[in-house]
Amino acid sequence: MTVVECARQAAAVLIQAGRDSDDARRDVAVLIRHLQGWDTADWLTRQGEVVATAVTARLGELVARRAAGEPVAYLLGEREFYGRPFQVTPAVLIPRPETELVVERALAFIDAAADPTTLRIADVGTGSGCIAVTLAAERAGLRLLATDLSADALAIAGGNAARHGVAARITFEHTSLTGAAAGLDLIVSNPPYVPEADRADLMPDVRDHEPSLALFGGDDGLRVIAQLLPAAHGALRPGGALIIEIGIGQADAVSALACAAGFAPPARHHDLAGIIRVVEAVRPAESV
Repeated sequence: MTVVECARQAAAVLIQAGRDSDDARRDVAVLIRHLQGWDTADWLTRQGEVVATAVTARLGELVARRAAGEPVAYLLGEREFYGRPFQVTPAVLIPRPETELVVERALAFIDAAADPTTLRIADVGTGSGCIAVTLAAERAGLRLLATDLSADALAIAGGNAARHGVAARITFEHTSLTGAAAGLDLIVSNPPYVPEADRADLMPDVRDHEPSLALFGGDDGLRVIAQLLPAAHGALRPGGALIIEIGIGQADAVSALACAAGFAPPARHHDLAGIIRVVEAVRPAESV
């Protein structure tokens, strides 16, 4: 069987399972490229080649799991973030492009420092480690603390740090929020912010497979953020900043919570879709 024939049959299975035809073909292309070790050029020029029986069998297994709703990233075992591959398993949230805005804002803060290597930075709820590892990889000399409530997530994050050569500069801690950290210059976080009321409306791929601990933030989606803001204020030095990802329509509520926790009125940053996706709150300098 040729690649193109194999792809057609596999896509038909996904379409029969209710997948959109374009999405089905896209997923199959990703899976075949992964199994064949091909890049985009190979995919475009080698579809007439015969597929090995072992590859066909393995593709059938992956397609069956995809038809049952398992995300492609978990099937592959990795997802790209900020130009780097990160290992992912059902123990961690799959990194998304929106979260790259947290990295961009954090890098802007870091680059404004007189000596970035002296900054004390924490990534709260690190998950796969995509934010902490990316910051360390992007700026040599940075040292970070990365916390998470999930020991399984920390194991994945540690592996990703080693994969990208920054493990020696990130301390992973199994704790909630900022733990016992104090005197921090910057805290970054992609906390759980999906309201429980939205659970039924989520795509089954997300709702049924990604970790609830990393997704849901209580009835209004703000439970963890409401806990993080005062904890972050206490852990930051005056002039330090908290940069967090938020959900659609949460900017006003999060800004109010930030001010109530003692932060200056936060800056708001839009993603490429024009949605306020990141809030940046600074702890004011202490009055003399």
